[in-house]
Amino acid sequence: MLGPTTRVERPPGGGRGARYALVCAFWLGLSIGLWLWWSNTPAGSVDGTGAALVEAGRITGLVGGYALLIQILLMSRVRWLERHVGANDLLAWHRDLGATLVIMVLAHAVLITLGLASMDEESVLHETWMLLTLYEDMISAFVATGLLVGIGLLAIRTVRAILPYEVWYFLHLVSYVVLLLGYGHQFATGRELSEPGPARSFWIGLYAFVLACLAWGRLIGPFVFNVRHRLRIAEVVPEGSDMFSIYVRGRQLANVDARAGHFFRWRFLARGLWTQTHPFSLSAAPNGTWLRLTIKVVGDHTEQLRWLEPGTRVFAQGPNGMFTADRRTRHRALLIAGGSGIAPIRALLEDLPRGTIVIYRAGSPDDLIFKEELDWLADARDAVVYYVVGSRDDPGPRRTMTPRGLRDLVPDVGRRDVYLCGPQGLVSAAVKVLRRLRVPQRQIHLDPFEF
Repeated sequence: MLGPTTRVERPPGGGRGARYALVCAFWLGLSIGLWLWWSNTPAGSVDGTGAALVEAGRITGLVGGYALLIQILLMSRVRWLERHVGANDLLAWHRDLGATLVIMVLAHAVLITLGLASMDEESVLHETWMLLTLYEDMISAFVATGLLVGIGLLAIRTVRAILPYEVWYFLHLVSYVVLLLGYGHQFATGRELSEPGPARSFWIGLYAFVLACLAWGRLIGPFVFNVRHRLRIAEVVPEGSDMFSIYVRGRQLANVDARAGHFFRWRFLARGLWTQTHPFSLSAAPNGTWLRLTIKVVGDHTEQLRWLEPGTRVFAQGPNGMFTADRRTRHRALLIAGGSGIAPIRALLEDLPRGTIVIYRAGSPDDLIFKEELDWLADARDAVVYYVVGSRDDPGPRRTMTPRGLRDLVPDVGRRDVYLCGPQGLVSAAVKVLRRLRVPQRQIHLDPFEF
């Protein structure tokens, strides 16, 4: 099902401005929130240990509430974030901000309780009981804190590695419950939010903005996309012993704003599969007729996908990602792929300038997929494909991933953008070699799933 595709070779572009703008917006919003707290804090209200602890608790509460909103926004899947910032940075920021969020929320609960206990001259346990029984919406706030701490502990990398995907997906849904449970006590008892004024308007506006992005990114946008295009499986084609491609057809696919290197989140509406959604990159540039994704069997879910019947309805969210040709900063490119990472790399070869070099790493000749397509594209695009086959201890593959070996294959590597996709070991080794060759970080592009 391979056919010629015409691509316009666009001039290099950066695409980093959106990330800097988002970082500036983050700090601006936090500064506004803290300034509103300062302006609403009467003179002398921090006199005494108890009062100082309470105000410190208010600050940590505001910071924690703001961090939670940003956490939800980062994972809202709203298109302008995913397309202009990138899944790599969004997930990294979400992960890094998570630790701050847990610390701020715990500090908020502890400082407020200690401060009020000091002011009321009561024990901490008695003050905690008073908070739960006398203050509106405090029980839901305590439940939200417990849920948040639980999510934070389960997000530790070693714990996360052993959790099934379904459990992790469910835990992230709980974060929306935390947002709702924490909402009540902020507007019922928070000094900045309980009374009309600029602070209350600011926080209501922030909540409204985040919830609107969440609704559009998770519900409205995907619903409109799928009603418009009505995707169905056209064919499932084996590509090797443990890899296969799914061809998806639909209505008006020429109007899908997707490019080679983009990924979608796919939900296949078949028995036993419709409850899960997984991200897979396009393995061929969109051509207006079909979309193709290529999948490696790594578990029960992907094993079941290879037996899907033509005509099965597909629900897709996207396109998303920044692993695309228009993100390059130089006029030439180097593509490095291994294993199933060849899927987006093969698609990118259609969209990158002439003279692109591809290094395809595989353990054996049987592990190579798309070889005929790659050779055809190399001839059509005036590209060069190097097949590096063998175990990691073989002299050829071992030498390739060294500074001297890579420079011998690609003498002008420092003047190329480098796109990497494959097993974590291959990607990490390649990045180290590129850094030793003084390839600037802005010229190194990682697939959205290589974190």
